[in-house]
Amino acid sequence: MKRLVQRLFSWLAAFAAATATAQTPAPPLRIGVTPGSLADSVQVAAQEARQQGLDVKVIEFTDWTAPNTALAAGDIDLNYFQHQAFLDNAIRERGYAFVSVATGLLPNIGLYSLKVQRFADLKDGARVGVANDPVNQGRGLLLLEKAGLIQLKPGVGARGSVNDIVANPKKLRFAEIEGPQLVRALDDLDLAQGYPAHYVNAGKPQVAGSALLYSGIDDLAYAIRFVARQDNAQDPRIQRFVKVYQDSPAVRAQIGKSFAGNDRLYSLPWLAKAAH
Repeated sequence: MKRLVQRLFSWLAAFAAATATAQTPAPPLRIGVTPGSLADSVQVAAQEARQQGLDVKVIEFTDWTAPNTALAAGDIDLNYFQHQAFLDNAIRERGYAFVSVATGLLPNIGLYSLKVQRFADLKDGARVGVANDPVNQGRGLLLLEKAGLIQLKPGVGARGSVNDIVANPKKLRFAEIEGPQLVRALDDLDLAQGYPAHYVNAGKPQVAGSALLYSGIDDLAYAIRFVARQDNAQDPRIQRFVKVYQDSPAVRAQIGKSFAGNDRLYSLPWLAKAAH
């Protein structure tokens, strides 16, 4: 009898534990984003994921440092705001144990001017704005090189800085400005590297669509990445969410809306990859 009672208590304890586990909801997948086209598209994907039974919490950060700090601390499970070059630089400088788990949106960049309509019209000594962070500055300088305005030291590629300019026939003067502030600085410059989405977000879609030159799909290294820690990169919830994001027509519609319906302002690399 004593043994039977012990078995009954063991069974009841196991049942109670299983019931408690079943009643405890799984924690949401926490995704860190930055405001604008990235946050808006992720919010649409999160809504679809919830409808499919995957709880997702979207957390917005207003700078380009906090999303990685939060990921490293375990405060979020995934972030979506940085391209591979930015990620590589963050890992090199901070020692983050991060990995890119999927490719997302590729925001094209452009060279903008409110004062000239052709590069040939730039006067000698014109002021040109470029991003002040090392990764995005290199991208802008490559576009200026593509426009024929400068020549960079051979081999520096996207790692180039204004100190790597070896030919500058128009004697352009460079202003190094924080990326998001380039929108406001354009009024005071003759030419500036710019992010179309920033102009759209600032209520200036007409400027976003008027660049003298855009980057494109060949700029794949600058596609925004879904980034996780190495210790949670295999979390099936992450792969499930990425699939929702990449497969959703509603997400693509939102991206188009975020870029003022102008497909010159962005690319969707995962679709190009699927087509090959």
